Amino acid sequence: MQAFEENLGYHFRNPALLTRALTRKAFASEEREKGRQYEDQEILSTLGDAVLKAAFVDLLVRAHYPTPDAITQAKKNLERHDALAGIALQIGIGPSILLGAGEKKQGAEQEPYVLAETLEAIIGAIYQDGGCEAARQAVIRWYSTRIKPHPG
Repeated sequence: MQAFEENLGYHFRNPALLTRALTRKAFASEEREKGRQYEDQEILSTLGDAVLKAAFVDLLVRAHYPTPDAITQAKKNLERHDALAGIALQIGIGPSILLGAGEKKQGAEQEPYVLAETLEAIIGAIYQDGGCEAARQAVIRWYSTRIKPHPG
């Protein structure tokens, strides 16, 4: 996990949060059937989605987007599943996702929806582990080259 954390640019004080962020619901369910306890990523993904939206708005304001409409449109483009999946692929999230057996057979670690949800869960986990500023810094690190100053 240390190499993966280096790709993320964040070291978890509580590694269980990272494991949870990488754990799909199907994997957790299969493990519970074997008597092992795993929490899945769903709640962290919901949290990460909210943190990501706030970080995007902050970055767009700092990039001098002039109106709420301009910010909203740019934010929509940044938070699309394919855009989030692009960042997830850049970081190398796919091979670390804990997938259920069916998901593995389908190659779900390359599916934009799965990658996007997992990226959101990782952001939620960073937020819980290190706070708002740690999560914001992660988003800045991953998106700094994708958010350009507003042309107007």
